[in-house]
Amino acid sequence: MENIDFNQILSIAIYGSAVGLILIGLYAVLMKKHLTKIIIGLSIIDAGIHLLFIAIGYISNGTSPIFSEKGISLVSEGTKMVDPVPQALVLTAIVIGFGVTAVALSLVIRLYRHHQTARIDQIKTLKW
Repeated sequence: MENIDFNQILSIAIYGSAVGLILIGLYAVLMKKHLTKIIIGLSIIDAGIHLLFIAIGYISNGTSPIFSEKGISLVSEGTKMVDPVPQALVLTAIVIGFGVTAVALSLVIRLYRHHQTARIDQIKTLKW
């Protein structure tokens, strides 16, 4: 039997979780008729994509890229450093996703107040 590395199992589990979240969100977006459930599905897709980006930027046994004031690295030569760019992008994307979700939910509330329904199939048959 082969030696199975714990980091490989962990990375497979994280990638699988990210793909699972994306597929669950995609199911909600494509199959549900209520607008609130569709927005929640989009938020789940968003969380899965964030997890995928963080997993792609991860390096096993890597250290954080910390530099001193003189620009000299505080970690020793030859060590692997984790890329901070995906983390910064995901942090920005989380904030933007929260704002988009809030605006979308406020639009659903306004639509519900006007039409007394938030179901797509009923809204399509209504006339303004």
